Amino acid sequence: MEYLKTLVLGIVQGLCEFLPVSSSGHLSVFQQLFGMEEAGLLLDTMLHIGTLMAVFVVLWPDIWSMLKKPFSKEVLCLIIATVPAVIFTLLFGDFFDDIFAGRFLGISFLLTSAILFASGKVKREGRNEITLRDSLIMGVWQAVAILPGVSRSGSTIAGGLFAGLNKSKAARFSFLMSIPAILGSLVFQVKDIVSGEALGAVGVFPMLLGVAAAAVSGYFAIRFMLRILEKHSLKPFAVYTLILGLIVLLDQLFFNLVFVPMF
Repeated sequence: MEYLKTLVLGIVQGLCEFLPVSSSGHLSVFQQLFGMEEAGLLLDTMLHIGTLMAVFVVLWPDIWSMLKKPFSKEVLCLIIATVPAVIFTLLFGDFFDDIFAGRFLGISFLLTSAILFASGKVKREGRNEITLRDSLIMGVWQAVAILPGVSRSGSTIAGGLFAGLNKSKAARFSFLMSIPAILGSLVFQVKDIVSGEALGAVGVFPMLLGVAAAAVSGYFAIRFMLRILEKHSLKPFAVYTLILGLIVLLDQLFFNLVFVPMF
């Protein structure tokens, strides 16, 4: 069962990291359904490494271009886009983790839905060239996703649309933004992992299976999003997170069958 659970969590992480539905929120949902709250920070970290692998495989031409030209505008935009989330995490990360702690999971899904619905109201065609201003706006929206359960990819893609980018460019840059975001989260988690406080109860081989599942599902999720956004909007994801948010919220407020009660 441990292998099956980590396999499912890996697939969920890989898909939801890049589909605009919140990977952290879905991991919380499935960990509570599986009774794996004790799985530990290390499993979460390793699953994120799996999704990082997917980004490098799909977007390697973009990444290689930036590595060859480390002082290019694209690299500068990526740095600027990362700064707001770093500042927000340093100042408020622990506070929100302690305050939310799963209690506002339903509300976070509803907030993701509202952001996605709002992005659908953008009617202009959008640009394919990112500016420093665009990257800063997307960075601010990435900082919003520090709130547990709010989709990082959904917030940043929406931020790109609000800034005036077209959907394809917003999505591609959002996925590139996940590289420093994931690497940054690893840095913040190293201390607890090294000290043994975050190891959890999952074995090495089930964890590696989860990592592989996250990498493979993440690969297909990125390819799917880049293709679907060429012709379609984020509305289906907004509807999905709305329904899921309402289900979770009802359980938290009235039934307390699965999720952490809000009060």
